[in-house]
Amino acid sequence: MRLPWRRAARGEGASAPGGGPALSVLMICMGNICRSPTAEGVLRLKLQRAGLTDAVRVDSAGTHGYHAGDPPDPRAQQHARRRGVEIGQQRARRVAAADFDRFDLILAMDEDNLSELERIRPENHPNRPHLLMSYALAADRSSAVPDPYYGGPDGFERVLDLIEDACDGLMVHLAQRLDEAAADASRVPPQGTS
Repeated sequence: MRLPWRRAARGEGASAPGGGPALSVLMICMGNICRSPTAEGVLRLKLQRAGLTDAVRVDSAGTHGYHAGDPPDPRAQQHARRRGVEIGQQRARRVAAADFDRFDLILAMDEDNLSELERIRPENHPNRPHLLMSYALAADRSSAVPDPYYGGPDGFERVLDLIEDACDGLMVHLAQRLDEAAADASRVPPQGTS
C-alpha cells in the first residue's frame, strides 16, 4: 500500500509556525509500561521511516501512576526490539489534564482508559480522546488493544500486531493533516502584506 505522506515528508508544512512539530500524539494505557510505550515506539519508528520525525511529537502516559518513573516492562521491550522498535529509554508517567492542551491527538488503548481520560479531560475541553484502534486498517476498529501484562508472550505479539496496524492508519491520518496544514499555510499571505 502506498501511503500519502510524500509532500509532508519533503518538509512542506512539516512544522508549526514556531518551528516545533506541527502535530502531537499522546498514547495512553493504564500503567504506561506495556501498550502505550509500545505504541509510542511503533509510531516513532514509522514517522522516522517516513521522514516525519520533526513534524510529529509522540509521547505516552498512563491513566494511573503505579509505575511512574519506571521503564517499560522488560517483556514489552523484548518483543518490540524483535521488530526493530526500541522503547527502553522511555519512562512511565501519569496523564495530566494539561495534556489535553499539549497534544492534538490523545489515543487510548481500550474503553476503560478512554473513560478515565474523559473523566480527566477538563470540562468542555474540545480535545476529545479516541481509541487508537479507530485508525486500524485491517483489524476491527472498535476493538481494544488488550493488556498483555498478566499473560504470556503471545499477548505481547498480539499487542504489536494491533498497534502496527492502527499506526499504519494513523500515519495516513497524520499525513493528511500535515498536507492540510501545508495547504493552509500556503494560502496565508506573509505578514506585512495585504
